[in-house]
Amino acid sequence: MNSAATPAATPSTQTRPAKRTLVAACLAHATHDGLSDLVYVFLPVWQERFLLSFTLLSLLRSAYSLTLAALQIPASSLAMKLPRPEYLLIVATVLTGIGWFIGGLTDSVVLLGLALVVSGIGASTQHPIASAMVSRAYGRNAKKPLGVYNFAGDLGKSLLPAGAAFLLTYTTYSHTVSLYAGIAVLSALLIALLLRAPAAAVVVAPKAAATEPEAHHPGDPVAFYALLATGILDSAVRMGFLTFLPFILKANGASLTQTGIALTLVFIGGAVGKFVCGWLSESLGIIKTVFVTELATALLIAIVLFAPLGAGMLVLPLLGAVLNGTSSVLYGAVADVVDSRKLERAFAIFYTGTIGSGALAPVLYGYGGDHFGVTTITLIIALTAVVTLVPVTVFNGRQVREHEGTRAKG
Repeated sequence: MNSAATPAATPSTQTRPAKRTLVAACLAHATHDGLSDLVYVFLPVWQERFLLSFTLLSLLRSAYSLTLAALQIPASSLAMKLPRPEYLLIVATVLTGIGWFIGGLTDSVVLLGLALVVSGIGASTQHPIASAMVSRAYGRNAKKPLGVYNFAGDLGKSLLPAGAAFLLTYTTYSHTVSLYAGIAVLSALLIALLLRAPAAAVVVAPKAAATEPEAHHPGDPVAFYALLATGILDSAVRMGFLTFLPFILKANGASLTQTGIALTLVFIGGAVGKFVCGWLSESLGIIKTVFVTELATALLIAIVLFAPLGAGMLVLPLLGAVLNGTSSVLYGAVADVVDSRKLERAFAIFYTGTIGSGALAPVLYGYGGDHFGVTTITLIIALTAVVTLVPVTVFNGRQVREHEGTRAKG
């Protein structure tokens, strides 16, 4: 009787701290992802404010995202050395707000770039620390909470850029950016309040859940790097297209408000796409799902580029779904092809590769945009989506070989 009662009582004592941890992680994800994607709304503003080329605009975009990508692993290593890693997340969120505040006040493009680097430094802590917080709080039951955490990031991408585009029609750029800097500081305060619970209360869950032995498989390095290559190309397409989308819309006659609405449609579609593509991958398999999403991405980019503004706006949610949905399918496949004892390192490499690609690709595409025009470079971005099918085919071949080998042994 007593032994049966004890396990039943344990989850109830852990429910409140785990949920508070999840809410804090979701708030951090929504805030940081939303602030990161503000850049897309401000690109046309910066172009007029500083008279910048596409190459320089892309460098500004990459100042934020490349810093974020480069510091993922160092931020994770630093957090592991702290008694309460979540404190680093709180301080870093404030730092992100400070960076945006400086960026809103400056009239120097160099100082703006430095301010975006500061914000990128703050943002680099969010993915490794927040996802680890959720995993630690829920243990083996963390899959669904992590899905909620990922959705929160897409929610931030949808709401914050749309709000910025709306505010820019009624107030100045500096006031808009200052308001969002304040949102970052407020978010940090709320995260601190949510995480006031003692660390021991939060980490009980994985200890209780760790009673089952973990399955171990050696992994397939070639399949992993084929998957990573697919992710890198997919990220390049996504970030490259989002960088040029405001200028495509502007060329088709869109106002600043319509551009903000368009970005919101893309990000809402992206949030839905994570769920839809997850369902598709279970029904069709990873390879067929990636083929569908990447070919659809190439086709829909062409439609947005050449169709009238109204028609282009209509397909943006679907484009957002396939743009963003592929990444969740690829991320979910990582655990299938790596040594189960090295998951943390594998995910760190995968995040660094895909985020780094998203930071560097706009610079290369921006250089091409300056020399060949927006239309040509956007078609090249669409072609990149098709090229993505090459490494995913290699991944498929490795998986088929492994399956046949396992069946032969059986």
